[in-house]
Amino acid sequence: MKWKKFKVKTVTDAEDIIISTLYDIGLEGAQIEDKIPLTPLEKEQMFVDILPETQEDDGIAWLSFFVEEKEDGSLEVLGEKTNETAVLESVRRELEDLRQFCEIGEGSVTVEETEDLDWINNWKQYFHQFYIDDILVIPSWEEAETKGEGRLVLHIDPGTAFGTGMHETTQLCIRQLRKYVTPGARILDVGTGSGILAILALMFGAGHAVGTDLDECAVDAVAQNCRANGIAPEQFEMMIGNLITDKVIQDRVGCGCYDIVAANILADVLVPLTPVICGQLKKGGIYITSGIIDDKEETVLEAVKAAGLKVLEVTYQGEWVSVTAQKE
Repeated sequence: MKWKKFKVKTVTDAEDIIISTLYDIGLEGAQIEDKIPLTPLEKEQMFVDILPETQEDDGIAWLSFFVEEKEDGSLEVLGEKTNETAVLESVRRELEDLRQFCEIGEGSVTVEETEDLDWINNWKQYFHQFYIDDILVIPSWEEAETKGEGRLVLHIDPGTAFGTGMHETTQLCIRQLRKYVTPGARILDVGTGSGILAILALMFGAGHAVGTDLDECAVDAVAQNCRANGIAPEQFEMMIGNLITDKVIQDRVGCGCYDIVAANILADVLVPLTPVICGQLKKGGIYITSGIIDDKEETVLEAVKAAGLKVLEVTYQGEWVSVTAQKE
């Protein structure tokens, strides 16, 4: 499938009004490129596995709008057939109208052609093999550059599911899993994504893992990553559903049968999840959480204590927090 990309060069202060204006003429779903730092709320609401290179904000923004190109070369906007020239003229006219009453900067427009494949795979150029302590993490499209004896090697391809291991929250959980996993342990990984936490737990010596996620993409991602790391299908069971609200999933997961539960999820999800997790943990079981931006630490600690769990450790990396607790 081919798309025409209409790319506008403007200033950051004009992003919202240009997006709104061009939405009215049928250009939806803008992609924004600027150098404005993420706010604490944005950092909390999104896990950025592969961090962009940070540069000083120069006030410049690039807004890209995508329109599907049909087989006959036509474009469809607002349910009607049109062409590249007509859309381009319409965009330029709207920008010139905006310029009369607000600063939009250069306001230039360029047109490029792109395909779905570009969107799916372009991020891979930023994801290369790296270490988490002494664990070598290698994406599926690379070969190991070094072959040290005895090194633990994890082959990972997140696909469209979350989890490369590069994010601080994931690394916090990995270190706690390594500390608390015992031979043959049963693991529950809530919000499993690519399966990286449960797969590493199995590599650390756990006997069986169950993963839950809301996204169907996690099923294929987990299966692929298990194969890449020699994990047998019967060792890792994947379930799709909401563990907080779905009684069917809660029953399938099982009660009182896990030595460790890991949940690398946002703080606002951990709060309602924690009382449910208490039912899944064995007595003495370990609850490892992360995804907690630093100003939500107390919120999660209160939820953990209110659920009757004993806080064992609070660990930090960057602006992120991990809370490890135990069912007494």
